Amino acid sequence: MIDDRKDGEMTSRERVLKTIRREPTDRTPIYVSVTPQVGSMLARYLGVTGAKPVSSFYSSRVSFAEVLTRLGNDLVGVAACTPDDFVLKSDADGSTVDEWGIRCKQVGFYNEMIEQPLAHAETVGDLDRFSFPDPEAPGRYDLAEEVIRAYGDTHAIFGDQECTMFEMAWYLVGLEKFLVDLVERKNYVFELLDRIMEVHVRQALRLVELGVDIVWTGDDVGNQQGMMIAPDLWREVLKPRLRSVFSRIKKCNPDVRIAYHSCGSILPIIPDLIEIGLDILNPLQPLAAGMDARFLQKRYGDHLVFFGGIDVQQLLPMGTPGAIKEAVKEQIRVLGKGGGYIVAPAHNIQPDTPLENILALYEAVREA
Repeated sequence: MIDDRKDGEMTSRERVLKTIRREPTDRTPIYVSVTPQVGSMLARYLGVTGAKPVSSFYSSRVSFAEVLTRLGNDLVGVAACTPDDFVLKSDADGSTVDEWGIRCKQVGFYNEMIEQPLAHAETVGDLDRFSFPDPEAPGRYDLAEEVIRAYGDTHAIFGDQECTMFEMAWYLVGLEKFLVDLVERKNYVFELLDRIMEVHVRQALRLVELGVDIVWTGDDVGNQQGMMIAPDLWREVLKPRLRSVFSRIKKCNPDVRIAYHSCGSILPIIPDLIEIGLDILNPLQPLAAGMDARFLQKRYGDHLVFFGGIDVQQLLPMGTPGAIKEAVKEQIRVLGKGGGYIVAPAHNIQPDTPLENILALYEAVREA
């Protein structure tokens, strides 16, 4: 590979590793993830052939590496993928059933869940009759190994293990039923969380063994106005389990940094996440109540690296390139104090986002 860096310019890997250690860098690092439609659009723009989504539950986070690194991404993601013997089941109505038994159907741009395999679960016995994915199934980490070989010397590598327990649990049961059963303390709920957690921890540990620099955990527990569940309930049920997840990852490799993703407003539990060992907070959804960059930096900037902060609800799809550049540079000024900031959209860039706005995001980081 030809090294075309300018004098004094770091590699992407150096830039990210220094950032997560809060050391000075040549510029703020950036990571962007996209929906399949956006990934294909960017591939056509760059003339990259053969780019397609990865077959993984975490596809949007880890797909289109060649495209996105050419645009400027400093991080590359890997994840557990579907194993060699998995066959996606398709029905006449166009719906598909994934490895977890969740039935989805294309609705507009998106695959929406239309049938949950544990929708009628009431007891632990119902879980015993359910087939959980095997984290050690042959072929599950082949692509991760390939990507790490290709990018590990030049880019920081994260292992994606979002939907760590809570989110996957309600995907399997259905949101309303799962929340009601959680409040009612039905025994199967806690067993389900533990079994999902075990699958995902084993996957995360395998990625750590392969050499990732960051493990990206997470569960969406916030909405636009506040927490989806009461903070005390989160502390009772999810906090001790998440503490165990973080501890097992750190025991495997103390140098690995842990990121946690939750959309929405999660102000009440940020101190709890710090307490149990969180290093990097994502995505800092700017329009969610209270998730103000200045407040977060002032209150938690000495404890956390921030990862995200660029609005995908209004700014990226509807703003002008000039407005996007201004907003990105302001977030870098605020969240990048002390060096602990990775620029990123607050979620995957959506199909309603113009190409020129995506390019403006990358340009702003290079100009800041």
